[in-house]
Amino acid sequence: MGTIGDTGVQTIGFIGSGHIGSQLARLAIRNGYDVVLSNSRGPETLVDLVEELGDRARAASPAEAAEAGDVVVVSVPLKAIDAVPAAPLNGKTVIDTNNYYPERDGQIPELDDETTTTSELLQDRLPGAQVVKAFNNIYAAHLTSKSAPQGTPGRRALPIAGNDDGAKRAVSALIDQFGFDVVDAGPLAEGWRFQRDTPVYGPEYDAEKVREGLAQAKRYAEMQ
Repeated sequence: MGTIGDTGVQTIGFIGSGHIGSQLARLAIRNGYDVVLSNSRGPETLVDLVEELGDRARAASPAEAAEAGDVVVVSVPLKAIDAVPAAPLNGKTVIDTNNYYPERDGQIPELDDETTTTSELLQDRLPGAQVVKAFNNIYAAHLTSKSAPQGTPGRRALPIAGNDDGAKRAVSALIDQFGFDVVDAGPLAEGWRFQRDTPVYGPEYDAEKVREGLAQAKRYAEMQ
Protein backbone atom coordinates (compact mmCIF):
# COMPACT_ATOMS: atom_id res chain seq x y z
CA MET A 1 0.00 0.00 0.00
CA GLY A 2 1.35 3.42 -0.90
CA THR A 3 1.41 6.01 1.83
CA ILE A 4 2.47 9.61 2.05
CA GLY A 5 4.81 9.69 5.00
CA ASP A 6 2.83 8.33 7.92
CA THR A 7 -0.48 9.93 6.92
CA GLY A 8 -2.01 6.77 5.51
CA VAL A 9 -2.98 8.30 2.17
CA GLN A 10 -4.16 5.71 -0.31
CA THR A 11 -6.26 7.55 -2.92
CA ILE A 12 -5.20 10.54 -5.00
CA GLY A 13 -7.91 12.50 -6.77
CA PHE A 14 -7.30 14.42 -9.98
CA ILE A 15 -9.24 17.47 -11.09
CA GLY A 16 -7.87 17.76 -14.59
CA SER A 17 -6.28 14.77 -16.30
CA GLY A 18 -4.33 16.32 -19.16
CA HIS A 19 -0.58 16.23 -19.71
CA ILE A 20 0.54 16.81 -16.09
CA GLY A 21 -2.44 15.12 -14.44
CA SER A 22 -2.17 11.93 -16.46
CA GLN A 23 1.58 11.67 -15.87
CA LEU A 24 1.14 12.14 -12.12
CA ALA A 25 -1.57 9.48 -12.21
CA ARG A 26 0.92 7.10 -13.84
CA LEU A 27 3.44 7.80 -11.07
CA ALA A 28 0.73 7.31 -8.45
CA ILE A 29 -0.26 3.92 -9.86
CA ARG A 30 3.41 2.94 -10.15
CA ASN A 31 3.81 3.67 -6.43
CA GLY A 32 0.77 1.73 -5.26
CA TYR A 33 -1.91 4.40 -5.00
CA ASP A 34 -5.51 4.33 -6.15
CA VAL A 35 -6.45 7.21 -8.43
CA VAL A 36 -9.76 8.88 -9.27
CA LEU A 37 -9.54 10.90 -12.47
CA SER A 38 -11.76 13.70 -13.71
CA ASN A 39 -11.88 16.43 -16.32
CA SER A 40 -14.31 19.01 -17.64
CA ARG A 41 -15.55 16.78 -20.47
CA GLY A 42 -16.88 13.84 -18.49
CA PRO A 43 -15.70 10.39 -17.31
CA GLU A 44 -16.42 8.77 -20.67
CA THR A 45 -13.53 10.76 -22.20
CA LEU A 46 -11.09 9.11 -19.80
CA VAL A 47 -11.82 5.50 -20.75
CA ASP A 48 -8.50 4.96 -22.53
CA LEU A 49 -6.44 6.39 -19.68
CA VAL A 50 -8.29 4.34 -17.08
CA GLU A 51 -7.79 1.21 -19.18
CA GLU A 52 -4.05 1.96 -19.42
CA LEU A 53 -3.73 2.55 -15.66
CA GLY A 54 -5.60 -0.59 -14.67
CA ASP A 55 -7.78 -1.71 -11.81
CA ARG A 56 -6.62 0.91 -9.32
CA ALA A 57 -7.92 3.76 -11.49
CA ARG A 58 -11.43 5.00 -12.18
CA ALA A 59 -12.99 8.05 -13.76
CA ALA A 60 -15.54 10.29 -12.09
CA SER A 61 -16.81 13.86 -11.94
CA PRO A 62 -14.57 16.57 -10.47
CA ALA A 63 -16.71 16.67 -7.32
CA GLU A 64 -16.42 12.89 -6.93
CA ALA A 65 -12.64 12.99 -7.48
CA ALA A 66 -12.37 15.75 -4.88
CA GLU A 67 -14.43 13.72 -2.42
CA ALA A 68 -12.54 10.47 -3.02
CA GLY A 69 -8.99 11.79 -2.84
CA ASP A 70 -7.05 11.81 0.41
CA VAL A 71 -4.86 14.26 -1.49
CA VAL A 72 -6.17 16.02 -4.60
CA VAL A 73 -4.22 17.33 -7.59
CA VAL A 74 -5.68 20.35 -9.38
CA SER A 75 -4.27 20.48 -12.90
CA VAL A 76 -6.66 22.59 -14.95
CA PRO A 77 -6.09 25.77 -16.97
CA LEU A 78 -5.98 28.74 -14.63
CA LYS A 79 -9.05 30.24 -16.33
CA ALA A 80 -11.03 27.20 -15.13
CA ILE A 81 -10.24 27.31 -11.39
CA ASP A 82 -13.64 28.77 -10.54
CA ALA A 83 -15.08 25.39 -11.53
CA VAL A 84 -12.98 23.53 -8.95
CA PRO A 85 -15.42 22.24 -6.29
CA ALA A 86 -14.59 23.85 -2.94
CA ALA A 87 -16.74 22.02 -0.38
CA PRO A 88 -15.37 18.48 -0.86
CA LEU A 89 -11.81 19.80 -0.56
CA ASN A 90 -12.28 21.26 2.91
CA GLY A 91 -9.56 19.97 5.22
CA LYS A 92 -7.61 18.34 2.39
CA THR A 93 -4.16 18.88 0.93
CA VAL A 94 -4.50 20.18 -2.62
CA ILE A 95 -1.55 20.12 -5.03
CA ASP A 96 -1.69 23.00 -7.51
CA THR A 97 0.24 22.47 -10.76
CA ASN A 98 -1.04 25.57 -12.55
CA ASN A 99 0.77 28.26 -14.49
CA TYR A 100 -0.49 31.56 -15.89
CA TYR A 101 -0.53 31.82 -19.66
CA PRO A 102 -2.41 35.00 -20.68
CA GLU A 103 -2.80 33.78 -24.27
CA ARG A 104 -4.75 30.79 -22.90
CA ASP A 105 -6.25 32.15 -19.69
CA GLY A 106 -6.98 35.75 -20.66
CA GLN A 107 -5.55 38.68 -18.74
CA ILE A 108 -5.87 38.40 -14.95
CA PRO A 109 -5.15 41.87 -13.52
CA GLU A 110 -3.94 40.75 -10.09
CA LEU A 111 -1.41 38.44 -11.73
CA ASP A 112 -0.39 41.06 -14.27
CA ASP A 113 0.39 43.56 -11.52
CA GLU A 114 1.86 40.77 -9.36
CA THR A 115 -0.22 41.54 -6.28
CA THR A 116 -0.90 37.80 -5.94
CA THR A 117 0.21 34.47 -7.40
CA THR A 118 -1.53 31.62 -9.20
CA SER A 119 -1.59 29.33 -6.18
CA GLU A 120 -2.85 32.10 -3.91
CA LEU A 121 -5.76 32.53 -6.30
CA LEU A 122 -6.58 28.85 -5.91
CA GLN A 123 -6.17 29.05 -2.13
CA ASP A 124 -8.65 31.94 -2.10
CA ARG A 125 -11.04 29.75 -4.10
CA LEU A 126 -10.54 26.86 -1.62
CA PRO A 127 -10.41 28.50 1.83
CA GLY A 128 -10.88 25.20 3.68
CA ALA A 129 -8.06 23.38 1.85
CA GLN A 130 -4.28 23.47 2.28
CA VAL A 131 -2.87 24.34 -1.14
CA VAL A 132 0.70 23.39 -2.05
CA LYS A 133 2.22 24.57 -5.33
CA ALA A 134 4.19 21.79 -7.02
CA PHE A 135 4.93 20.08 -10.34
CA ASN A 136 4.36 23.29 -12.34
CA ASN A 137 7.99 23.78 -13.47
CA ILE A 138 8.66 20.36 -15.02
CA TYR A 139 7.78 19.16 -18.50
CA ALA A 140 5.04 16.55 -18.27
CA ALA A 141 7.05 13.87 -20.06
CA HIS A 142 9.90 14.28 -17.58
CA LEU A 143 7.72 13.23 -14.65
CA THR A 144 7.93 9.60 -15.68
CA SER A 145 11.23 9.67 -17.60
CA LYS A 146 13.45 11.68 -15.24
CA SER A 147 12.45 10.26 -11.85
CA ALA A 148 15.19 8.51 -9.87
CA PRO A 149 15.55 6.64 -6.56
CA GLN A 150 16.37 8.56 -3.40
CA GLY A 151 20.12 9.09 -3.06
CA THR A 152 20.83 9.05 -6.79
CA PRO A 153 23.70 11.52 -7.49
CA GLY A 154 22.38 14.64 -9.21
CA ARG A 155 18.78 13.62 -8.62
CA ARG A 156 16.41 16.24 -10.01
CA ALA A 157 14.76 18.48 -7.43
CA LEU A 158 11.36 20.16 -7.61
CA PRO A 159 10.37 23.30 -5.67
CA ILE A 160 7.21 23.58 -3.61
CA ALA A 161 5.45 26.44 -1.83
CA GLY A 162 2.64 26.40 0.72
CA ASN A 163 1.30 27.96 3.88
CA ASP A 164 0.67 24.77 5.86
CA ASP A 165 3.72 22.87 7.13
CA GLY A 166 1.87 19.57 7.46
CA ALA A 167 0.58 19.75 3.90
CA LYS A 168 4.07 20.57 2.64
CA ARG A 169 5.53 17.59 4.50
CA ALA A 170 2.92 15.32 2.92
CA VAL A 171 3.55 16.64 -0.58
CA SER A 172 7.32 16.47 -0.07
CA ALA A 173 7.03 12.81 0.88
CA LEU A 174 4.94 12.15 -2.21
CA ILE A 175 7.41 13.91 -4.50
CA ASP A 176 10.29 11.95 -2.98
CA GLN A 177 8.37 8.73 -3.49
CA PHE A 178 7.68 9.71 -7.09
CA GLY A 179 11.42 10.10 -7.70
CA PHE A 180 12.50 13.69 -7.06
CA ASP A 181 14.20 15.71 -4.33
CA VAL A 182 12.30 18.67 -2.86
CA VAL A 183 13.24 22.30 -2.20
CA ASP A 184 10.84 24.30 -0.03
CA ALA A 185 10.54 27.82 -1.46
CA GLY A 186 8.45 29.05 1.48
CA PRO A 187 4.81 30.20 1.68
CA LEU A 188 2.45 30.37 -1.29
CA ALA A 189 3.34 34.01 -1.81
CA GLU A 190 6.85 32.86 -2.79
CA GLY A 191 5.49 30.59 -5.53
CA TRP A 192 6.30 33.27 -8.09
CA ARG A 193 9.94 32.25 -7.75
CA PHE A 194 9.32 29.17 -9.89
CA GLN A 195 6.60 30.46 -12.17
CA ARG A 196 6.89 30.77 -15.95
CA ASP A 197 10.10 32.43 -17.25
CA THR A 198 12.04 32.08 -13.98
CA PRO A 199 15.45 30.33 -13.79
CA VAL A 200 14.08 27.02 -12.46
CA TYR A 201 11.11 26.83 -14.85
CA GLY A 202 12.01 23.89 -17.08
CA PRO A 203 15.69 23.07 -16.47
CA GLU A 204 16.72 19.79 -14.87
CA TYR A 205 18.37 21.04 -11.69
CA ASP A 206 19.44 19.27 -8.53
CA ALA A 207 18.54 20.71 -5.13
CA GLU A 208 21.52 23.04 -4.92
CA LYS A 209 20.85 24.54 -8.35
CA VAL A 210 17.14 24.89 -7.59
CA ARG A 211 17.96 26.85 -4.43
CA GLU A 212 20.30 29.09 -6.44
CA GLY A 213 17.67 29.61 -9.13
CA LEU A 214 14.96 30.49 -6.64
CA ALA A 215 17.23 33.10 -5.09
CA GLN A 216 17.98 34.60 -8.51
CA ALA A 217 14.35 34.82 -9.65
CA LYS A 218 13.04 38.23 -10.63
CA ARG A 219 9.52 39.61 -10.78
CA TYR A 220 8.15 40.13 -14.29
CA ALA A 221 8.27 43.92 -13.77
CA GLU A 222 12.02 43.66 -13.12
CA MET A 223 12.58 41.70 -16.34
CA GLN A 224 11.24 44.45 -18.60
